[in-house]
Amino acid sequence: MTLQPEIMKSVEQLGYRVTVGDVAAKSGLNINLAQQGLLALASDVSGHLQVAESGDIIYLFPENFRTILRNKYWKLQLKETWDKIWKVLFYIIRISFGIILIASIILMLIAITVIIIGISSSRDGENNSSSGGRSYRGGGFFFFPNFGDLFWIFYPDYGYRRYGSSRRHQTRDSNEMNFLEAIFSFLFGDGDPNYNLEERRWKTIGNVIRNNKGSIIAEQVAPYLDNIDRYNQENEDYILPVLTRFNGTPEVSPQGELIYYFPELQVTVQESSQKSIASYLREKLYKFSEASSSQVMLAIGLGAINFILALVLGSFLRDPSLVAQFGGFIAFINSIYWLLLGYAIAFLGIPTIRYFVIQARNSKIEERNSKRQERTKLLQDKDETIQHKLEYASQFANQAILQQSDITYTTEKDILQQEIEQADKIDQEWQKRLESLDDN
Repeated sequence: MTLQPEIMKSVEQLGYRVTVGDVAAKSGLNINLAQQGLLALASDVSGHLQVAESGDIIYLFPENFRTILRNKYWKLQLKETWDKIWKVLFYIIRISFGIILIASIILMLIAITVIIIGISSSRDGENNSSSGGRSYRGGGFFFFPNFGDLFWIFYPDYGYRRYGSSRRHQTRDSNEMNFLEAIFSFLFGDGDPNYNLEERRWKTIGNVIRNNKGSIIAEQVAPYLDNIDRYNQENEDYILPVLTRFNGTPEVSPQGELIYYFPELQVTVQESSQKSIASYLREKLYKFSEASSSQVMLAIGLGAINFILALVLGSFLRDPSLVAQFGGFIAFINSIYWLLLGYAIAFLGIPTIRYFVIQARNSKIEERNSKRQERTKLLQDKDETIQHKLEYASQFANQAILQQSDITYTTEKDILQQEIEQADKIDQEWQKRLESLDDN
């Protein structure tokens, strides 16, 4: 069985001594998956099982179990190596779009400059002098930036170097993008902000159940679910996935109302306090870009310059005789012109389309958030029906904390030694009872 990263993380966070209920609540995994995963992990890292007098099982893991796994499985080592390589490759992919933009601008500027100088030099001095301000030489419409400043964009602190000494001494946020990363963010965004929505959902529901000591009503988890409609809201069918994942059991009150309790989540090895949780599951809105506003504006400005240069260059390259006259570099630029123009159009077109897509997505996200928030009002109002259900649910609420003294068997020790210790423990208990009877 493939080991679940969520289980390994939960084991570490819970102190390497856990029950199935602990891990299921912490990770949000299905109870059966959590149990199978713990068994697989215990088998792979030589973990230990402890059995309490109540019959509940505790899993005990060595603190270096990740090291044991890495040494045991070359696939994990290969995956870790690939993750490191991919991190570098993805960074190169991200900055490549910015490099292409800069290269495109430089190539087109050089090409336009070569063409203008070539046209100017081919004219005689009299025509040049008579053309006056209409000559392409010197100032006029075209300007040439200081290319020395351009190389600063390859540095992560470009924004601070570029805007003067007044900001150089400020502490830079380590998460701030450099300019080349900002180009990728401007073009394609920064991924789904709700990539871990399901993980968040089930972790929160697990905490809700734990906070209520393993016994809840459907309305308590409704603000964290999305499978609720007018057809299943009354009969509470929407809670079935919760029962399946955490092995819950429904109970009917004398008034015919349903409550749900989860025996496995009532067993733990450490007393847990009430955890603070959000009143409803809130999806994050998509952001157009995580880049700073100045970086976005700079990207738009460079994209516009790139597009204008492409149009100007295209007007020159329409004349085949001009391309034939210069040949060499200009002929090469002519051969890739449609790529340059296509990139210039896509550079401004993709973010524009993405902007409207984001607006549509965020509208749906806000609608779902609003529905979940609306369901919290049922609990806040606490009408008579809700109050009765909560009172009945409290009768099933329980938290069993397994202490070291509750352990009757563990794989840490030889079974014969444990039987002797158990027999001694029973003898001591009987001895205490006999002594109490003699005192009476």
